Amino acid sequence: MKGIVRLVSLLALAAVPLVPAQIGLAKDQPVASASQSCQLNNGIQHVILITFDNTHLFRDRAGVPSDLEQMPNLLNFLRDNGTLSDNEHTILISHTAGGILSSLTGLYPDRMGITVSNSYRYFTPTGSSSSTAFKYWTDRVDDSGTNDPLPNMVTTGGLNTPAPWVAYTRAGCDFGAVATANVVLENTNTTAFGDMTTVFGAGSADWTAAKDAADPTKPKTPKERAQPQADYVGFAIHCAQGGGICNGQAGARPDNLPDEPGGYTGFKGLFGAKYVNPAITGGQAAVNNLNGQPIRDPLQNPGFPGFDAMFATNTLGYVAQMQEAGVPITYAYISDAHDNHTLFRSSGPGEADYMAQLQAYDQAFGAFFARLAAHGINKSNTVFALTSDENDHFAGGNSTDGTWSHTFCNITLGQTCPANQIGEVNQNLTKVLPAGYTPPAFLAHSDSAPTVYVTNGTMSRTNPVVRQLERNLASANVTDPYLNPATTPLTLWMADPIEQKALHMTNADPKRTPTFTLFANPDYFLSTFDSFCKDNPDRLHDPQFASCIDYHFAWSHGDATDDIGRTWLGLVGPGVKNLGQTSRTWSDHTDIRPTILALLGLKDSYEPDGAVLADFLETSAVSRDLRAHHASLVRLHEVYKDITAPFGPYAHDTLVASTAGIRSGSTGSDGHYDSVENQIETLTSERDSLAAQMRTALTVATFGGGEGASEQDLKDMIEHGQAILAQASALAASS
Repeated sequence: MKGIVRLVSLLALAAVPLVPAQIGLAKDQPVASASQSCQLNNGIQHVILITFDNTHLFRDRAGVPSDLEQMPNLLNFLRDNGTLSDNEHTILISHTAGGILSSLTGLYPDRMGITVSNSYRYFTPTGSSSSTAFKYWTDRVDDSGTNDPLPNMVTTGGLNTPAPWVAYTRAGCDFGAVATANVVLENTNTTAFGDMTTVFGAGSADWTAAKDAADPTKPKTPKERAQPQADYVGFAIHCAQGGGICNGQAGARPDNLPDEPGGYTGFKGLFGAKYVNPAITGGQAAVNNLNGQPIRDPLQNPGFPGFDAMFATNTLGYVAQMQEAGVPITYAYISDAHDNHTLFRSSGPGEADYMAQLQAYDQAFGAFFARLAAHGINKSNTVFALTSDENDHFAGGNSTDGTWSHTFCNITLGQTCPANQIGEVNQNLTKVLPAGYTPPAFLAHSDSAPTVYVTNGTMSRTNPVVRQLERNLASANVTDPYLNPATTPLTLWMADPIEQKALHMTNADPKRTPTFTLFANPDYFLSTFDSFCKDNPDRLHDPQFASCIDYHFAWSHGDATDDIGRTWLGLVGPGVKNLGQTSRTWSDHTDIRPTILALLGLKDSYEPDGAVLADFLETSAVSRDLRAHHASLVRLHEVYKDITAPFGPYAHDTLVASTAGIRSGSTGSDGHYDSVENQIETLTSERDSLAAQMRTALTVATFGGGEGASEQDLKDMIEHGQAILAQASALAASS
């Protein structure tokens, strides 16, 4: 999850133990009663959606079992009781924020706002500034509101993206969130549009507590300064219509969604452990993990321990406590197992600390399923949905015994790295440009797939200065010690604004559209500055180098390679077929929400970009239209994904063509580039029009609300989609 801007102090991270204590079946905590007004279809009484951070079903090294293979309690539960798809995909740019938020909303980034994550840049009059993608749902791009007043979660028309809890709370269901992106407070900022201001209001007691704790002029102990993080960040309950679990809770606050389609007034929520914990434990200050230990921050404040400390025992302890307290819908996040947050470094496949963490996760899931079953929460009445926000590419050599070299390796100085080296190659983009070339002023959002922002955004994509910078970066070669031969192209693919639109990377905020995006060799992490190449507490006088392996980070994401984009989805519960592990249906994260809502008999007030995964559901669990036109609608879904998904064939073929066009030509001679981009632009416009028709047909067939498409309509759309795919394929082949 490199690049994440979720705020957890170094002190907090340093004190978090890597592997939780041995897990047993914890003694229950007292619970409060909640609303019984939540009525769902198919005998479903509970929904549990869990998203892992970078947790793999496939192996990263042939001789080492994968993450899920080392968690048999979870893997067997999914294989034996439902459907485990290994043909699930993320979005572009593939990062934690974008992956989770596309799952929550059922929308691609262009319609939900997070087109670049986990942070992003945006143009200002004097250049560009940066923002984190992780903010509360209604926060703005610029916390001061000065340079960009649009919502961070922006959708069509510059409005706030519809919130994922609304379909549930309108139906009378409390919605609990455990470290779930942007559904909870992500920080304790008291700026004009910071999280605390947005939810609690400037001048409130809670806002003042956060402000005072951050004020260096006020005498505070470290524990007191950490208190607001533990109190307010990471947990929330969005309460049902009629009040739900918020009734009788003095800490309930208005749940404001001013742009929500159809309006959203009179709803309340509980934000942060300070208010969530007492509501779900009968008044206790701390929730217990699955070993019965209170969940606290490293300074022993009860409450949020930090996003990196959301180990399975902590997350699942909160989920179980919410469910047992009568919160029937719980969405949750579990941190990755391959980063050692105690030693501040990554671990490699088969490494002892990594395997111990996975063993602890496995124990946690065994205890979790047993605890839920003891409370009557099981596959007969509960939808379990589990996925991973993205996959990671492991940047490392080979180890025969699970031992990895946790040292820097200086590529600039020609150092020979050991065979078991681990770590991304940090590379300064400005140092791969040709000697004697003077580039325009530009900044990059550092990443393995960096977005590039030239000057203040006033240079068009066809400007000769921009074009020469693109050509130079597209043709750069670098040394990759993990490959043989070691010299390799840095850039795999490149997208300018035309292709970014085809990839759903252009949202409703024009200030956030990069000049271009470079999808690199995934062993590389790219920036516009040199890196340190040795451990030294006092680095102020240390030399820095253009190319250096940093063992602290070894798991790359963002890129458009299959090992990053392809992940997994597990579904268990009423109405879900028992298919075991399967590759039969191609899907991506936008399909998760409509599939769950279809099972529950709920629907959103907007059309999702995803569609129900009908092949995974029992015939009795889907709508009459889906049953009547099953084969045609399943085929329509396949072609729809082919033309619109960021990891689908249309996206790949146009990205190949775009890259060839960008690499071509010279100053004053851009005929091939112009031709390719014009064809992509025209074809994407046609794609978008057809995709909208397909989306409507799939949504109406699943959720009603209009006249369904006829068999001939479905056939015509399928044929039209196949024609668009053929044109994109031909364009890639000719480029």
